[in-house]
Amino acid sequence: MRIPVSWLKDYVPLATPIEEVARRLTMAGLEVEAIERTGGDWRGIVVGHVQAVRPHPNADRLRLVTVDTGKETVEVVCGAPNVAEGQKIAYAAVGATLVDGHTGKPAQLKPARIRGVVSNGMVCSERELGISQEHEGILVLSVDAPIGTPLADVLGDAILDIKVSPNRPDCLSLLGIAREIAALTDVRAVPPPVEYPESGPPVGSLAQVRIDDPDLCRRYTASVIAGIRVGPSPQWLVDRLGLLGQNPINNVVDVTNYVMLEMGQPLHAFNLREVHGGTVVVRRATQGEKLLTLDGAERSLPGDALVIADTERPIGLAGVIGGLRSGITEATTDILLESATFDAANNRRTQAALAIKTEATVRFEKGLRPELAEVALKRATRLIHEVCGGTVAAGWIDVWPGREQHDPSVMVTRRKLAQVLGVEYPEHQVEKTLAALGCTVAFTTDGWRITPPYWRSDITIPEDAAEELARVIGYDTIPTRVISGELPRWIPNPRRDVRERVRDALVACGMQEVVTYPLTTEESMARVRPPAGPKPLRVANPMSSEFGALRTTLREGVLRAVARNTHTWRGPIALFECARVYLDQGEGLPQEREMAVGAFVGPRQATHWSGGVAPVFDFFDARGAVESVLETLGIEAEFAATAEDATFAAGRYASVAAGGRRLGVVGEVSPDVLVAIGCDASPVAMFEIDVDAIADLIASRPRSDVQFKPFGRYPESVRDLSIVVDQNVEAGKVLALAKRARLVADATVFDEYRGTGLAAGKKALGLRIVYQAPDRTLTSEEIDRAHSSILRGLEHEFGAVLRS
Repeated sequence: MRIPVSWLKDYVPLATPIEEVARRLTMAGLEVEAIERTGGDWRGIVVGHVQAVRPHPNADRLRLVTVDTGKETVEVVCGAPNVAEGQKIAYAAVGATLVDGHTGKPAQLKPARIRGVVSNGMVCSERELGISQEHEGILVLSVDAPIGTPLADVLGDAILDIKVSPNRPDCLSLLGIAREIAALTDVRAVPPPVEYPESGPPVGSLAQVRIDDPDLCRRYTASVIAGIRVGPSPQWLVDRLGLLGQNPINNVVDVTNYVMLEMGQPLHAFNLREVHGGTVVVRRATQGEKLLTLDGAERSLPGDALVIADTERPIGLAGVIGGLRSGITEATTDILLESATFDAANNRRTQAALAIKTEATVRFEKGLRPELAEVALKRATRLIHEVCGGTVAAGWIDVWPGREQHDPSVMVTRRKLAQVLGVEYPEHQVEKTLAALGCTVAFTTDGWRITPPYWRSDITIPEDAAEELARVIGYDTIPTRVISGELPRWIPNPRRDVRERVRDALVACGMQEVVTYPLTTEESMARVRPPAGPKPLRVANPMSSEFGALRTTLREGVLRAVARNTHTWRGPIALFECARVYLDQGEGLPQEREMAVGAFVGPRQATHWSGGVAPVFDFFDARGAVESVLETLGIEAEFAATAEDATFAAGRYASVAAGGRRLGVVGEVSPDVLVAIGCDASPVAMFEIDVDAIADLIASRPRSDVQFKPFGRYPESVRDLSIVVDQNVEAGKVLALAKRARLVADATVFDEYRGTGLAAGKKALGLRIVYQAPDRTLTSEEIDRAHSSILRGLEHEFGAVLRS
């Protein structure tokens, strides 16, 4: 909200420097983002009085203007068509700095001889003063401007650019800010006069108002003014509106805009002759109803929109925009002036549905007090009578369905104030501060009953009153104290600890965490072909069609993130997400299960000048990440063939288990899935692990299971073993048997072969076995015996034969 200081002075004395005022407003919660100065460098420019205008002897389009500067009388050559005797103008003496009309840059005014006549200065236009681009004529000042007064004192101003919080619609007005400044600087704000003569017939004989939907219109007030003259606004009104960027329209509309900016209450004027039956009906729009609005557009109205209608048709959209047919024109002589209180939520929905944002909607959508409507109506009626003439009808229309139930007072106890603020203010300070804000304060046995002023809609609970005291007295006056009472105890959360350890382990593997939306669509999740499970829960009122269901898998979000990155990046991509999925349990709330999904694609290392082409990520990178996570948690992973999972390519995935529990799956994503999600690279290796299942496994293990295992101090001995087994024999089971041997420290598969030289249905596995004893150096004989024992076990268990 832009607040001109010159206008602000009409309501509150400003003895305090404007910089200090800005600081106090900011400390009180109304942040002053900037102080803008208008007027530029107007040294040497004063108010002049045109005493005479006569033709130039040597030029038809130029005239000689005699100007009284307050100190002397000078003659100036002027080409403006609107210069006239008796005007107050801006006179620039030789040496003053003006804006050059050709270059747009500041330039010093020099003595000049124009067509043989010396011009002693210049009569200025708005462009030459830097006010606007208007240069067709000179700037004509108010007739009240004192001759010889520096122009900066007449037109110069400071404008406070204030960031108003959503709960303070009162501060979207000059009076609202004036009252804040008055409370903060311990002075009194003076509201403008609202009285006016009522010399017309009773208002009830000219117009009636009926509210059919009181839930959307809390109060409707109106006055009638007959015999007005619609035309341009007086200069003072045009100037005031111009300070806040409002363009003048006509004197009636300009007054309604002026009062809205002054008091914060939007108003609207109807051409009374276009209100059929002389009756205003406030109702919801009917099905298929349309309205031709002031901007010339015909709009289909939403069913819940509140309209202002007459007995036959809608004539305005309540609190949003007026209708064109009932608008004010130069032919208008009788008007009905509206000042009402409309429902904030309904106003917000209507303006959003029709994409109409006006100064009125900005105020109505924040919620206004019904008492404000009456005061603003009287103020606007007075001003219209002053600038438009006419006769004001006796009385005014006031329809307020819930007046008897309306009680804005708030009960505040001393104990509540101390509890909220942590400090006890003296009673006289509480009463003085609240009274300075316009509140009516009544004593009770244990506190105060506070009635907020009619312009404040944000004081509704005791905490609001406490906030008002703190911000006006000063947050910096609240003493700093050491925390008292018992500190909260640490409550262990094993599941959270497991989740964070999983995150840390994946980051240690070089992966980057992503966060995706928990809302998606069934169609999008179906593209990644997750295993069968509960149907996704649908959102009753989604923000858009793309966020209509709660996710049942993280696979879709992670794979979409990977796909987006492949469109712009050809380096390594390693992403993971650790978050919840939502599984419908039929009744009650869904099961929220913590999962972790990660994916790898692209080269393992970025291209470097010192090396060749890097190998790409594959199944074993995803498996390695899973093994690293589980090893960090003290879990030995088991990988085995699993039931069909359509997300993964056939034969390129395995289940992850430990302690007889399934913990997840790892594999390479199916090419069909990659096409469905628009991924530009392959293969994509992915894992999914159930973090909750890991937490359950850890919780079920006795603490004695986790033991320190010292590093071996004696030499290792490595032996390779190549065996032939059936193709359906899993390498993991072969390794498990080898590792059970007493002297085996580790065993890995270093080769698998299928093809020429082997019988059909057979494969060759190359095992590398590490032998080591914790207490001595092994002899060759001991290693030979252990090696032979392993081979016999493989022959017995899997029918393995030593490959020749």
